Amino acid sequence: MNATTTGRLPVVVIGAGPAGLAAAAHLTDRGIEPLVLEAGATAGAAVREWAHVRLFSPWGEVTDPAAEKLLAPTGWTKPDATAYPTGGEWAERYLQPLADVLGDKVRVGARVTGVSRAGRDRIVDADRATQPFTVHVTHTDGREERILARAVVDASGTWSTPGPAGGDGLPALGERAAADRISYRVPDLTEPAARARYAGKRTAVIGSGASAFTALALLADLAKADGGADTRATWILRRGISGSTFGGGTADQLPARGALGLAAKAAVDEGHADAVTGFRTQAVERDADGRLVLVAEDGRRLDPVDEVIVLTGFRPDLSFLDELRLDLDERLQAPVGLAPLIDPNQHSCGTVYPHGHRELAHPEQGVHLVGMKSYGRAPTFLALTGYEQVRSVAAALAGDLDSADRVELTLPETGVCGGSGLYGDPEAQSGDAGGCCAPAPQLVRLGAPTSLPVADAQAAGGCCGS
Repeated sequence: MNATTTGRLPVVVIGAGPAGLAAAAHLTDRGIEPLVLEAGATAGAAVREWAHVRLFSPWGEVTDPAAEKLLAPTGWTKPDATAYPTGGEWAERYLQPLADVLGDKVRVGARVTGVSRAGRDRIVDADRATQPFTVHVTHTDGREERILARAVVDASGTWSTPGPAGGDGLPALGERAAADRISYRVPDLTEPAARARYAGKRTAVIGSGASAFTALALLADLAKADGGADTRATWILRRGISGSTFGGGTADQLPARGALGLAAKAAVDEGHADAVTGFRTQAVERDADGRLVLVAEDGRRLDPVDEVIVLTGFRPDLSFLDELRLDLDERLQAPVGLAPLIDPNQHSCGTVYPHGHRELAHPEQGVHLVGMKSYGRAPTFLALTGYEQVRSVAAALAGDLDSADRVELTLPETGVCGGSGLYGDPEAQSGDAGGCCAPAPQLVRLGAPTSLPVADAQAAGGCCGS
């Protein structure tokens, strides 16, 4: 197949989430035919799974300009830019209308199982760059299909591969056997079944990010509600507690995110949650009553709990990209050009310099990982980042390198600090590590009353990844 023929092929976009649909909008605006392949039954399928959680970014920061341009002729009205949508509202009021206007450019129930060069596995050099990409797809009815593409934009996110409870990055011993009492999602406590599962129970929450904050705040609200008496949480952190543990607070430039950390702090201060620090889970055991006992690498054993919520972040599924030549950081599994900008081992905050197609490039030209997937295992991704990524990538694929290289984006301070180069060191977290988005860490006395305002958990929680 010659270059002219290849140029007529579509750009395959994997994933119909926020970044994937925005990529399709930008490609369409550039006169390039996109084909979006979504494994779920609807556009925004992953976002719909946390429909009950409210984003900490307002509407004004979670819609893409090229997408708005496509939507405008349909009579779509942009929601109030200052309001904070839930995941469900984001999907119904923006992602689904965008998928609808893209029409047959979006295919749902189409799971990508492999990507390669046509007729070339990853070891073959001959004429590699001139061959189109071949994308293998399995449909929900079992039908298999091979699609040829001029380029591939992987915006499949990381939602499907949550991190385990084990402190070494592997499932703890007994974790899989205890699956009936372990969840890896923020519970929707408005659902009767979920409410019954956690009400009046002791739940261990493992994690230190926005999702863990949300779960702690929701469980505290349940404890104060009718029928929620005796609801308690054990908050398990792999590091220590410092002034930055709860985020930037009132210093966070995303106020709802700052309020989320304060809500989690209030849950601890008010006695609805007990914090256990420096605890790296090694095993999950059952006691005689069937309750779960968490055991740390140092031998500590916690009191039995009824349920465990594991919120230790996400990681990318790279299995279907195995035949491509990707250049990924050995720690974060993010593109090597991007990894130094987002590595929590090197940066005290989650802010990232503006970046685009060059930082996202790989030896396999024509392949870009965008959106949450581009961050690999790094935390603190914002929708704005993904929209700027796909704008730059679409411009590069159109041959407009001036526009592709003109990356202009100012991100708000994240308020999520990890210490200078000591992100996972419990001792360093309570030392003078400094930071760029919050005061220097200070020890927090658990149980001390807080005078800082606390937002409603549902109005503060959430994430902006695809």
